[in-house]
Amino acid sequence: MNQQHIVIDPENTPLRQLHQYLLGSVGPRPICFASTMDLDGRPNLAPFSFFNVVSVHPPVVVFSPNNSGRDGIPKQTFLNAKALREVVVNVVTLDMVEQMNVTAAPWEHGVSEFEKAGFTGIPSDLVRPLRVAESPVQMECKVIDIKEFGDVGGSGKLIMAQVLRIHIKREVLGEDGIIDPFKMSLVGRMVGSWYCKTGPENMFQLEQPMTKTLGYDALPNDVIQSKVLSANDLGKLAGLLEMPSKEELEEAKTILVEGTKHTMAKNLIANGEIRKAAALLFL
Repeated sequence: MNQQHIVIDPENTPLRQLHQYLLGSVGPRPICFASTMDLDGRPNLAPFSFFNVVSVHPPVVVFSPNNSGRDGIPKQTFLNAKALREVVVNVVTLDMVEQMNVTAAPWEHGVSEFEKAGFTGIPSDLVRPLRVAESPVQMECKVIDIKEFGDVGGSGKLIMAQVLRIHIKREVLGEDGIIDPFKMSLVGRMVGSWYCKTGPENMFQLEQPMTKTLGYDALPNDVIQSKVLSANDLGKLAGLLEMPSKEELEEAKTILVEGTKHTMAKNLIANGEIRKAAALLFL
């Protein structure tokens, strides 16, 4: 048995414990602040962290208001979305997260979470549920499909919704007209009562490769087995588009200090000079 891991069999694990394992493993999760309406026109507002965008053409978001783990009762959001087939997905930022938390209380059906939490409901253009004025992004959606995974406590009710119209506050846009993540201050859900926030101190850029890279297996064996270079260091080297040129190798020879190749390369990588580091390591 591998002593570095515990092994979890979901079928033999208590629901509350399994819930903690799953949600502790998958995070941070974005929050869908779902606004719905029942057939009598009564609004409902609730947050769900089983949420993501899964298609751009057509634009589709999904979220899952699971049955209550305590009594197995479906969430009002699910019942409303199933009946009316419309929902507004609002995003949640740091300056509204405490109000959002109030809407998560077990309010009786018919009670307006907008009023209880002090949110401003504003009319939508194409659907009946209200938008949350305080949210910087509001997506008007029609429900295109629902997948029910069961009828017991914890069972998911996956709602698939096509985005019909998006409302974005100008204050979160950059000069290029695109959403600036530094202006959004989005929050995410972790496990238990833990949340996380986005900000300059915990965001970084990682460019997606648009063509084939060198790959990990192209690195010299001594580099792969290095005790100095980290896995992320190796990942940056493997992400290069081509081998160091003859000129780069010749230049590397002029700065190489025998016995310090890996340390020198690590410092170069830390300074963003990946190709210079690669030239040293391929000598």
